[in-house]
Amino acid sequence: MPLYKNLGRDSGVASYQIQSKSIAVTFSTEVTYVYTYTIPGKEHVETMKTLAQNGRGLNSYINKYVRDKWDHKY
Repeated sequence: MPLYKNLGRDSGVASYQIQSKSIAVTFSTEVTYVYTYTIPGKEHVETMKTLAQNGRGLNSYINKYVRDKWDHKY
């Protein structure tokens, strides 16, 4: 998984993995949440992919829009 750049220096996101229809986000707690086109939906997943690649805003976006809307975790 690529490490999250954390350009804002205050993110709980440690790393992420982008797939065609999903994004897996690993937090500093070492828990990974998988967000898919099914849950929370394509628009959110695509926005999260962009934020992850930019290295800024992903944690805030998750907290504001998709907090408990993940498909599964591990």
